[in-house]
Amino acid sequence: MSRLSVLPVSPLPNRLGSLMACYADNYWRLLRVFAPLALQDGTYRSTGSDGLPLRFEVLASHTYTRELRLTYEWSDPHSGQPDPSAMIRLYTDAQLAEVTHFEVSSGLSELLDLWPMARMLIDQRLRQNRSLSRWLQYLEEQGHHRFGLQRVA
Repeated sequence: MSRLSVLPVSPLPNRLGSLMACYADNYWRLLRVFAPLALQDGTYRSTGSDGLPLRFEVLASHTYTRELRLTYEWSDPHSGQPDPSAMIRLYTDAQLAEVTHFEVSSGLSELLDLWPMARMLIDQRLRQNRSLSRWLQYLEEQGHHRFGLQRVA
């Protein structure tokens, strides 16, 4: 009998595999909704059918990466920071989009599925990237799209 046949099989999904799948999903959602590879560095504004002004920023462009920021054009009254706000690194060679930082007020945390931070980094990254995925899906449903982006001077 092979040693491999007696190893326990976990019924839980592979967390790293789930995280990478989420990165890939977010990459394609970003390309479909905002086409960031076609944009120059700068700030762009979009207003969907919900009437909420969205800000999309291409902060830096490098050979294989793009640094992006996605937020609404209002601030949390308590912190003064944009709410919600996602910093995203787009890996063009690997076709992945990673949330490097995600800020959200407590009022929006339940909506975007952000529960108290887990002890393990991979759980945090998975939660942040799933939140970005849900947010991008919502933005697309509200009519935000690459043809509606207007460059901000």
